[in-house]
Amino acid sequence: MIIMLMKLHTALLLLFSFAMSAAPPVKIVLVAGRPSHGPAEHEFNAGVDILAKCLKQNKGIEPVIVRGGWPEDEKVFDGAKSIVFYLDGGAGHPFLKGDRLATLNKLMAKGVGMALVHYAVEIPKENGGKELLQWIGGFYERPYSTNPINDVPVTQASPKHPISRGWKSFAGKDEWYYRIRWADGDKRVTPILTTMLPKDKPGLETIAWATERADGGRGFGFTGAHYHSNWAMQDFRIMVVNAILWTAKVDVPKKGAKCAVTQKDLTTGLDPKPQPKKK
Repeated sequence: MIIMLMKLHTALLLLFSFAMSAAPPVKIVLVAGRPSHGPAEHEFNAGVDILAKCLKQNKGIEPVIVRGGWPEDEKVFDGAKSIVFYLDGGAGHPFLKGDRLATLNKLMAKGVGMALVHYAVEIPKENGGKELLQWIGGFYERPYSTNPINDVPVTQASPKHPISRGWKSFAGKDEWYYRIRWADGDKRVTPILTTMLPKDKPGLETIAWATERADGGRGFGFTGAHYHSNWAMQDFRIMVVNAILWTAKVDVPKKGAKCAVTQKDLTTGLDPKPQPKKK
């Protein structure tokens, strides 16, 4: 009996030790903006659904989705290792209302990561510009930056960076923003994806980048993802999911993040939008 009790005691201690040592899931908040643009464009809700599905395929990740733009209850950010914003920006950027810049600044000071996708990288230079320079390393500044639709090859710029694992250079039609505003001599910024634009007078332009902040946090900016159809490209998806994991300080798998989707995934959750009028 004594031996059995000792074995039970040992087993309980091992179980308790394992429970205490098991790492809690990594919380990543994905904020989807309100519907905008035409069908299959700026599909923030459906795009975030795809990203959440991909993140769940990677061990220990807990994606939390917020819809409709900035959350009504900011407590959703509590405990987040990174926050992803896929929404409309510009002069009406959700960051600019109330004291939201201050709220984000406190989160960034704690080392929380930030990933901004497509329109979310645009913000007025005089109101939010310096913050994005600090948090993610660059931003779309109107009218300095530009955003015509282009179908071009895009190149993996930093093969040794963790974000570059498991995917290759590709080509695609998108509203690739370029001429991004950078801080002079900012050595924190690493180009992840580059292309040659404009086509009539091409120069090397960075369209996705990673930044390591002095506060220990990490930032990522990506100017693509105007067209929802681009999430069908595996290299496109893996790059973005790798980047999100990286901003959350998760070790990116050597073969890249798991990110399998079905055709149904790509057509589910699209916002109800009126079809364009026939000319």
